[in-house]
Amino acid sequence: MAPALLLVPAALASFILAFGTGVEFVRFTSLRPLLGGIPESGGPDARQGWLAALQDRSILAPLAWDLGLLLLFVGQHSLMAAERVKAWTSRYFGVLQRSLYVACTALALQLVMRYWEPVPRGPVLWEAQAEPWATWVPLLCFVLHVISWLLIFSILLVFDYAELMGLKQVYYHVLGLGEPLALKSPRALRLFSHLRHPVCVELLTVLWVVPTLGMDRFLLALLLTLYLGLAHGLDQQDLRYLRAQLQRKLHLLSRPQDGEAE
Repeated sequence: MAPALLLVPAALASFILAFGTGVEFVRFTSLRPLLGGIPESGGPDARQGWLAALQDRSILAPLAWDLGLLLLFVGQHSLMAAERVKAWTSRYFGVLQRSLYVACTALALQLVMRYWEPVPRGPVLWEAQAEPWATWVPLLCFVLHVISWLLIFSILLVFDYAELMGLKQVYYHVLGLGEPLALKSPRALRLFSHLRHPVCVELLTVLWVVPTLGMDRFLLALLLTLYLGLAHGLDQQDLRYLRAQLQRKLHLLSRPQDGEAE
């Protein structure tokens, strides 16, 4: 039992890292663009054409750097999800395979956020400047971001957050219950094979719905949209299973407790 218990701190460390990275990602994608954490575009340089921008090294250099960071994240996220890599990491890390994947994903995302280079001098696709849009558009974006993040957290709970983070695998291993996926129904396994990102629409809302869409934000939104679209392969059978699971969990949450029933 003692060696098995040593796995618990590793799984908890991975979970804490992922949770902290998630909080930082909310700040990076929502609070900075909505509350002014990124320098505002201004002056004639901000209105230059796209052709001129593509010839400006002061714009191309940070965009190329940001593209490299995004490709690093996408490459890590995809490579470690490949079956051969999962089999290799499972062979050497055992029940910590999922925790390792979560920790590496969090580290890759930390690199993106920490070393991201804004491009305040480049052209913008849209920007709310004139009143009343300068007041109402940021407010509307803020409301949509709050709703999207609440939906994301709710969906993660429905999808068994502990298992997604690798905690449940270690917990089951310590208790000798085996692999959690082995207890899943064939419909659940089919869904997991098709869906690597259960919060696709909500993340797209967060990425695109901003008052000002500059070049670096456009690059971030475009590349992650393409990645999410390629990884999203649900069909009608998966959607019916998702709907049934959501209804079942909502029924369990709304059911009165034993003390209240008495």
